[in-house]
Amino acid sequence: MINSLFLINPSGEIFLEKHWKSVVSRSVCDYFLEAKEKALEPEDVPPVIHTPHHYLISIYRDKLFFLSVIQTEVPPLFVIEFLHRVAEMIQDYFGECSETVVKDHMVMVYELLEEMLDNGFPLATESNVLKEMIRPPTILRSVVNTLTGTSNVGDTLPTGQLSTIPWRRAGVRYTNNEAYFDVVEEIDAILDQSGTTVFAEIQGVVEACVKLSGMPDLTLSFMNPRLLDDVSFHPCVRYKLWESERVLSFIPPDGNFTLMTYHVNAQNLVAIPVYVKQSISFFECGSDGRLDVTVGPKQTMGKTVEGVMVTVHLPKTILSINLTATQGSYTYDNGTKLLVWDIGKLNPQKLPNLRGSLSLQAGAPKPEENPSLNIDLKIQQLAISGLKVNRLDMFGEKYKPFKGVKYITKAGKFQVRT
Repeated sequence: MINSLFLINPSGEIFLEKHWKSVVSRSVCDYFLEAKEKALEPEDVPPVIHTPHHYLISIYRDKLFFLSVIQTEVPPLFVIEFLHRVAEMIQDYFGECSETVVKDHMVMVYELLEEMLDNGFPLATESNVLKEMIRPPTILRSVVNTLTGTSNVGDTLPTGQLSTIPWRRAGVRYTNNEAYFDVVEEIDAILDQSGTTVFAEIQGVVEACVKLSGMPDLTLSFMNPRLLDDVSFHPCVRYKLWESERVLSFIPPDGNFTLMTYHVNAQNLVAIPVYVKQSISFFECGSDGRLDVTVGPKQTMGKTVEGVMVTVHLPKTILSINLTATQGSYTYDNGTKLLVWDIGKLNPQKLPNLRGSLSLQAGAPKPEENPSLNIDLKIQQLAISGLKVNRLDMFGEKYKPFKGVKYITKAGKFQVRT
């Protein structure tokens, strides 16, 4: 199935490699690095690359590339899901998924990969099971291991490996029983020059943090579950009940996990939270151009739009820029021609504006097309699709847990054409 795994940083350096069957030469990554050089953004690298003797399947997470090498045909999404599990496991064990963290805990990362994949096939990918086999690092455990020569590898097979609920360990006990759910939605949208929506959809995820004693059986219901398309669940969810009643019934894993992901594809259900008035023009004669961009809130249901950022890849013929921002600050890299305007919060009474002149190289032709604007934003306590959690019920245990739900809307690939 999966023959090898390579971890590659943004500059193209391989800093970890793991092989399960035969050792594959690092030179196989040259095909991937060539595709990476051609891509404008790291996310634009093709997830599946066919080479003469292998398939290269990759994901880009936390500014790192996870690249797997496959020798026979396999379902690509199967491999992509496993790579995401590897990234999530590193995040779960060490607090962040970065090159520095992986290098600092190289031995433990290799131990985890050895347990997660057996002869190229996924074996133990659940956090609860792995944490019983390979204990997460702590300062005290590191000191004890150094003094005694022991390791973090457990002596016994986890109970979860042998049960019908492998995602939950037995005998969990908490003083404070809590269950928190975060509904996070990302808007992917393309707006044309007049502000009309060309394409819009919502990618949603329900993240859970469940710290409950015993073996609780939870039922989560939504106010309006019918608006959800293309739903994907954690293995703990009873799918038949969702099909018949549109409720989530599950025995949760212990700790943090992704309960479900979903899409909202119907364009009329996707509210665009901001509008952008923009004008980027280059004069036919002379070597100058003008830029004028204004951002304002639109359909936000009374919530504040935060963390607004506008990114523009200016044409290569731009020599210099002279702009003025009424709110926030901008940075410009003359090497990459990248303009970043960090606005912050949007104030409906005083809309932020960025305007000024663009100088082109002498004798350079007028750019054939205007650059697009990429928008980043965040809205707290709002699910832009209108999805709302109705209630959470618990069965199987007698205590009353503390429950909480939080909503966040972010911009995914949000582009405005000029």
